[in-house]
Amino acid sequence: MGVLLARNWWVVALRGVMAVLFGVMCFAWPGITLAALVLLYGAFVFVSGVFAVVSAFLGRPRTEPAWALMIEGLAGIAVGIMTFAWPGITALVLLFLIAGWAIVTGVFQIVAAIRLRREIQGEWLLALSGLVSVLFGLALAIRPGAGALAVIWLIGAYSIAFGALFIALGFRLRSWLKAGQFGVAAPPPVEPADSLLNHPTNMAR
Repeated sequence: MGVLLARNWWVVALRGVMAVLFGVMCFAWPGITLAALVLLYGAFVFVSGVFAVVSAFLGRPRTEPAWALMIEGLAGIAVGIMTFAWPGITALVLLFLIAGWAIVTGVFQIVAAIRLRREIQGEWLLALSGLVSVLFGLALAIRPGAGALAVIWLIGAYSIAFGALFIALGFRLRSWLKAGQFGVAAPPPVEPADSLLNHPTNMAR
């Protein structure tokens, strides 16, 4: 699974950027209603799930299971579809759906981090993002009736923290890939021009 994440580091980083932008919007748009925010968050969850499923397929070796990432993505897509498929659903029910999505994805991110601990250094970023998701889901499920502004700030803070961790993970994966980690060989060094001219085979000519 380390190869999978490394080859698709940009998908990980892009998910992080999307989450940070959404979190910033929560704080910059305090007048948004809770119902509108939950619908927007449903759209974000859907797109994030699509990216998770895409990253589970792109460059995946046939012998490499990606079930944790796949389930995380499918859960996000399902929650996103339910958000828009039920126009009459209440904001409270939507909050419970988001809480359930956060807990499920967080658990699978922690599982993936445990599986990756022997393949990469820094799997703690993925584990920490999973822990943040689980704590966010639990907080939302325990206090769904909190004030609208408090819920908006909670969602915003979670999105920024989650996104920052994924951006850091994405660029760390990129640096490992460039260094030739995960079985991807680094390009051979290029010899200077003067050394090529002085090479014995060239001098013989």
